[in-house]
Amino acid sequence: MINNLSNKGKKLIELYEKMAKDGYERNDETHVETAFSDFESRFYRKQIKELLSKFEVESVLDYGCGGSDWSLENFDESGLSAKDFYNLKKCLRFEPARAIDERALVDCVINFDVLEHIFVADVPLIIEDIFKYAKKLVIINVACYPAAAKLPNGENAHITVRSPFWWKAQIDNIAIKYPNINVQLLTSIGWRKTQGFPLFKAKDWFESKSFITE
Repeated sequence: MINNLSNKGKKLIELYEKMAKDGYERNDETHVETAFSDFESRFYRKQIKELLSKFEVESVLDYGCGGSDWSLENFDESGLSAKDFYNLKKCLRFEPARAIDERALVDCVINFDVLEHIFVADVPLIIEDIFKYAKKLVIINVACYPAAAKLPNGENAHITVRSPFWWKAQIDNIAIKYPNINVQLLTSIGWRKTQGFPLFKAKDWFESKSFITE
């Protein structure tokens, strides 16, 4: 569990635990039996591989991993596991809805399809928790549109739907505290429709000759 989470944030984890156990309903009234089973970062694997190689990443924390298994074969068409595909030595996971907590300092923290599920007041807390476990790199993907899935209480599962630039501002505010961490933010404005921001680290803002930042 994350310290200082709001009461609504704690209640949400209870709802996600129920979804992980019992499945969930979709907006089209169909029932999904196995929740959070997609390896959300798989679609971006080529871009992720380039980043991990660029920063010589050997260890990863999948923050909000759902049911993703980095040791399972057939992550890609060659049949490799995600661990082998990315040539990693250590893959850790964190998923409070499944009582998985392997959080530890790693080269890179990957966070896919998580932040839009967080109660708005807890967003800065969660982003900072992501950053504090990274030594080199943070890769975040956040959805900016409503989900097909519904919470057990009937509300949309994407409870914090905001614009890409709203999310960029939230992450910038935390990145300032971790100036040496490289950050790649990918925002999805629709299913498989991604708007990426330039790779950055806050240290570059302070060392730039310009006052203008990207």
